[in-house]
Amino acid sequence: MLSTIQSQKRALRKSMSTALRSLDPLSVMEQSRAVAAQVLALPAFQGCKNVSCFLSMPLGELDTSEIVAEILKSENKSLFVPKVCSDGAMEFMKLYNQRDLDTLSSGLWGIREPSVDWENSPRVNAMDAGLDVILMPGVAFDRSMSRLGHGKGYYDRYIARYVASGRPRPLLVSLALRNQLLDLTIPVDEHDCKMDMIVTPDEIVMV
Repeated sequence: MLSTIQSQKRALRKSMSTALRSLDPLSVMEQSRAVAAQVLALPAFQGCKNVSCFLSMPLGELDTSEIVAEILKSENKSLFVPKVCSDGAMEFMKLYNQRDLDTLSSGLWGIREPSVDWENSPRVNAMDAGLDVILMPGVAFDRSMSRLGHGKGYYDRYIARYVASGRPRPLLVSLALRNQLLDLTIPVDEHDCKMDMIVTPDEIVMV
């Protein structure tokens, strides 16, 4: 039986997903560009070396393609993108260049994912290389820095595993469309990670 918090999460996730899928694609594009400009101007982003960024779903999500392209063009940054493995865990694997990005195949929810190899060699794993910043998706966020994900727990489990390995926690930055930042309080569990920043088209919410 679902707990009260789980039931609240499920209801909010359902209503938000419906609202996000109905957004005007032009509005999503304009908001995505505004968020990209905010992210690229962040001192924490400009000074980082290893950064993870999600590759967007085809519909109902902020488009990260501009951010991804800028990281790939950078000479002093490495990009790591999510891959859901057969055991249900998520890893962040290095993406090497635009050609690498263009040849990715679609995985879960139509999201492009890297293979485990690149040009006959194993891809670099962020667990080995380390991460400075994780740019995270989500369904909804609030001003107490809480995040409602898609319900699979991939990011929360990864961050817990990453920190347990002895590495310092990366800066957690969520990227949000305007209607994803809510005035209400999002229901959370103890294992749900708090964000360090939430970047919207109009503002940057910080702790």
